[in-house]
This record gives sequence, C-alpha cells and structure tokens, in this order.
Amino acid sequence: MTVDARPGTEAVTVTTTVNGRADSRQVPARTLLVHLLREELGLTATTVGCDTSSCGACTVLLDGRSVKSCTLLAAQADGADVRTAEGLADGDRLHPVQEAFREHHALQCGFCTPGMVLAVVSLLDENPGPLTEHDVRRALVGNLCRCTGYHNIVRAVLALDAARQAG
Repeated sequence: MTVDARPGTEAVTVTTTVNGRADSRQVPARTLLVHLLREELGLTATTVGCDTSSCGACTVLLDGRSVKSCTLLAAQADGADVRTAEGLADGDRLHPVQEAFREHHALQCGFCTPGMVLAVVSLLDENPGPLTEHDVRRALVGNLCRCTGYHNIVRAVLALDAARQAG
C-alpha cells in the first residue's frame, strides 16, 4: 500500500487479488472494502444491510477467512486475496455451497444469501467436520436472515457436510 502524502490528498493505493484477478487502484483512504467491491469493481453481490457489522450481508472471504467488508477499510485488504460470491462458481457450475442452498431451498429474497454462502464456505474450509447443527448455527450467528428462519440454511450445510464426510 502506498499513501499519497500531498497536503489535502487522502488517497491510498490498494493492491489486491479479487476473485482471482489482480487489481490495483487508488481510492480515498476512508473507503470501505464493501464500497471498493461494489462501486469500483461492480461486484454487487456483496450487499450493505446495516453498515454496523451486525447483519453479515457484506461478508466476503479475505485470505480465506470470513470478514464483514462494511467495517473493513479497503486499505486493510492491501496485498490480500478477496473472494466474493461472484468468484465462487466455476463457469456455469455453482459452487457446492451455492448448489446446496439451491437444493434445500435455503434462500427466499436473496439479500443475505451471498454473505451467508461465503460464511458457510469459510466454515467448511476451516472445519474438517463432521459438523453438528450447533456448529453451523454458531458459525452463522453474525449473518442475519429475515426470511428463512435458518432451518433450510442449516439443513443445506449439514447435508453438504454429510456428503463431504461420505467422500
């Protein structure tokens, strides 16, 4: 990261890899990662629901770990690998978590879905399993959904984990 130190200029150069693509750009120093993704890169699956890190709709993967991008400065992601929901699918094939959500009707309006899916990707990557319902619910505590009541989301994650355990 480089900082433009000219008086009256508060800009930083942020260099990241986003969904496998290298990106380097100068942004105002106070730019949040969510705004870099949405406004600068056009990756609008990452949504802003609360701006207080409470709802999880802005969840992305930063170097493989689930983070809330609405409370993270873009400069804090300098040098990192950022993955959004747009970066999960392999061509026309959905990511296994996305497919599990589809199969188990784990979404309704879809507003929380990208953040929820990325939180689940992080959970599965960090935990070899087998997972319990408690494990899944604890991992999703920072992601709010007003439509589904979580039942189908938890069911989708547990089914995916069971398939993963079976090989």
